[in-house]
Amino acid sequence: MNGVIILDKPQGFTSFDAVAVVRGLSREKKVGHTGTLDPMATGVLPLLLGRAAKACDLLPDTDKAYRAGFRLGEQRDTGDVTGAVLRTEGGPVPRERLERALPAFRGEIQQIPPMYSAVSVGGKRLYQLARQGIEVERRPRPVTISRLELESYDPEKREGTLLASCSKGTYIRVLIEDIARAAGTAGTMASLRRIRACGFAQEEAVTLEALRELAAKGELASILRPVDSLFAGCPRVMVSPAQASRFENGGSLDVGRLRMPKEIAPIGTLFRVYGPGPRFLGVAWLEEGQLRFGKLLA
Repeated sequence: MNGVIILDKPQGFTSFDAVAVVRGLSREKKVGHTGTLDPMATGVLPLLLGRAAKACDLLPDTDKAYRAGFRLGEQRDTGDVTGAVLRTEGGPVPRERLERALPAFRGEIQQIPPMYSAVSVGGKRLYQLARQGIEVERRPRPVTISRLELESYDPEKREGTLLASCSKGTYIRVLIEDIARAAGTAGTMASLRRIRACGFAQEEAVTLEALRELAAKGELASILRPVDSLFAGCPRVMVSPAQASRFENGGSLDVGRLRMPKEIAPIGTLFRVYGPGPRFLGVAWLEEGQLRFGKLLA
């Protein structure tokens, strides 16, 4: 079974739990995912089955989008409501103060990874050190927040939701803590739902319950998306039978002999390569005068 399943991950499941369930339902040994979601988080989790699993390290770095619930006046060791309370603050936080804090966090910003994260320092995961009560210095990392909006806010409860679109490696709970600090208070993440990832929206996602029902009827393959859907945002190029054979054997392709504009994209652009049919073959990188073989995904 080869293709992509857009799962609506339920709360309480790790990404690896979701992979294990789909591996069992599909009876496909090779199943991977495109980006970890914490157990408390829900939402879009693209799962790669069969040949699609080989695409994991080549996926375009597209923005992910989240709807995040937050609570002000409270700081926790994990940055979310699953952790222990470190301190509380009782002062009021008007909506206007929150709104004024947001612009500083749009665009490219620096973010310090939280201690409860999978980042490695000295050969150990930060969350392993955190569980031992050890805190180490972490270097800020650049991330990009392309969209940040206060969707709702109740000043009496000091609770609300944020909509954020961001680059890979962004920690939403850290973003909430930093915004709260800029607004003169503490903050923690109360909920998190990923509403878009790898170009797929939450409306396209399927629940685990639905997957189980389809598997029981032998219809799981009906919701599989083709492997090339992972690269829908990349330009495509059609090749001849001879060129397809060369590509399938790991060879590069002469741009001058391909049916494509000579200045279609900058050097380093990832292309989808199709043979006669059309049949998706794999991906290739644009270099000076040639498409360099990337990976065969047919």
